[in-house]
This record gives sequence, C-alpha cells and structure tokens, in this order.
Amino acid sequence: MKRVDVYGVGNSLVDTLAFVESDFIREHDLTPGSMALVDSEKQARILRALSKHSLELRSGGSAANTMIAVSRSGGSAFYTGKVSRDTNGEFYRQDLLAAGIHFDVHPSNESDGTTGTCVVLTTPDAERTMLTHLGVSVQLTAADIDEDKIKQSRIIYIEGYLWAGEGTRAASIRAAELGKKNGVPVSFTFSDSFLLQPFRDDFRHFVTDYCDVVFCNAPEVKSFSEMTDLDEAVRFVGRLTSKAFVTDGEKGAIVVDGGSIVRVPGFSVTAIDTNGAGDSFAGGTLFGLTHEQTAVKSARWGNYLASEIVQIQGARLNKNYAGDVARVLAD
Repeated sequence: MKRVDVYGVGNSLVDTLAFVESDFIREHDLTPGSMALVDSEKQARILRALSKHSLELRSGGSAANTMIAVSRSGGSAFYTGKVSRDTNGEFYRQDLLAAGIHFDVHPSNESDGTTGTCVVLTTPDAERTMLTHLGVSVQLTAADIDEDKIKQSRIIYIEGYLWAGEGTRAASIRAAELGKKNGVPVSFTFSDSFLLQPFRDDFRHFVTDYCDVVFCNAPEVKSFSEMTDLDEAVRFVGRLTSKAFVTDGEKGAIVVDGGSIVRVPGFSVTAIDTNGAGDSFAGGTLFGLTHEQTAVKSARWGNYLASEIVQIQGARLNKNYAGDVARVLAD
C-alpha cells in the first residue's frame, strides 16, 4: 500500500446539522457553545423538536473532519474509529470513502450498540452547540490500531476527546507508542476545554512523553498551563514539545517552532458557523507539515481552511482546495 500523509484516530460520529434561533437553545435548557455528552433519549427529544427544521447528515467526529481537510488540500489519510454495522455506520463508511479517506476498521455488531451521533445546532451568531451520543465509538480499543498503516504514514493525529473513555484512551496511547517505535511523528489536539480539568496531568505527561506537535486554542492552552496570560501559556506548551499551534479566533494562530514564537494572521471573512474551524486548521497545518512547508506556512494554510469552513454550514469542507495552495502560500 502506498504511503499516506496522516494516520488519524478519533471518535466516529454521524452529525445532524441544523440552524436554529437562540431561543431554541434557551427553551431546551442547553448551554450555548458547549459540547455535551447525552444519552440517546435526550438526543431523540431534540431531534423531535427539530422536525420542522431543515437537517443535513454528515460523517463527522473531530479527527475525521481533520482528515477530510487533509484530503481536500490534496493530501491523503487513514482514519481509525469505531462504527456499528447499522445504517448510520454504513453511511459513515461510504461518506468517508467518497471524501478520499481510507477507512476500513471492523464494525461492531448492531447488538453491541449504535453508531455514535452528534446533533449540531448553529445559531445566528455562528456559535454551535453540540449534543453527542458516543454510541459504539467508545468501543475503539488498542487492538484497532494498525501498526502497518502507521508505518506507512508521515504523521499520526490523535484527538483529545478519546481521553473520556478508558478503551479509547488506551487506543490513543497505543498509536503514540507505535509512532515512537517506528519513527513516525505524533500530533495531538486538546479538542475541548472541558477535558483539561479532569485530564490536565494526563495531557501534560502525554505531550511530554510522546508528542512532536500539539494543537489547541487560546482558552485550552491557558487551562493546560494554568496561566492567565496567553503569551506565557504559549511559551509553557512550547517547552514541552517541538511544535505547537495555538488558534486565537479571528486573530489567526500562534506558532511555536523550536523555541521561536510567530503569530500568523487569519483571513477576514464573515462567519456563519464556527463548527469545525479548529479541525480544518489542524488538517491544513498537517498537510503543510507533510508537504515540506515550514511551520509558519503550514499554519497559514490552516488559517485559510479555517476561514473557508466558517463560511458554510457544518464541520467539514465540501470542496477541493488543492488548486489554492500555491496562491495562498505565495502571499
């Protein structure tokens, strides 16, 4: 099998996308801008309330969206995540394959549970509120990590959401161990601020022991470092890993590379949906890093893809951008 750019590991979720008014969030006692883990009954109640809304289905999950951004840039990727042998699981598999992502993880039996799902509610201020039922995605284990595919990859990408489950956490560590064993760099995203409180120490050890590249946003790096000053927090994470990319909203990103710190400006656009901005940034940056671009140039491409995703509904890019790379990086 030919060499690919990125081996991604994450939760496999089928996203249901809907635009709603802010009143909908308040009426259903949801926290605006949050990602909440819910049971299937609560998710079903929300879906019933959306019966008159226009809904779209997409294969999703944070790391999967990042792999799609790699592919849309002209790169290639494997993706490892767990789905069920149900309708949503087959939709997920076919949708990823159609997006150019290698996805061939053995599915769970329907008797073991359903494919994970996420209801993504986007309000007029472009904020997204997510209700996630993980389903069988939590059944991903270390045994699902394929060493041969890791050997064929230029870099590994692991999402922090996997730390919420014992088996999925073990899968993450296994992927990192195999990366180190085979000389494949390991990249890691903190995923969400809510993970930093219970797993801050785990993340610090994981970053220090395994990670060559770290992705996070400004609130996450502050929580990770337990520092209120962003510059100090960035320097802190930069001391633990070779490269760090810290997104800072419309300001763009901060790049730490071998001790140097550079701010890379973002692109000015009108956002309608911020869902997936960090995932697309990571995918663009990984594409750059695996195609002989500097860390700063890679972050610029990541910023560009992030600016593109916030102008459409949903967390995944829906067209190819390979033709834009030279123009964007020439500026």
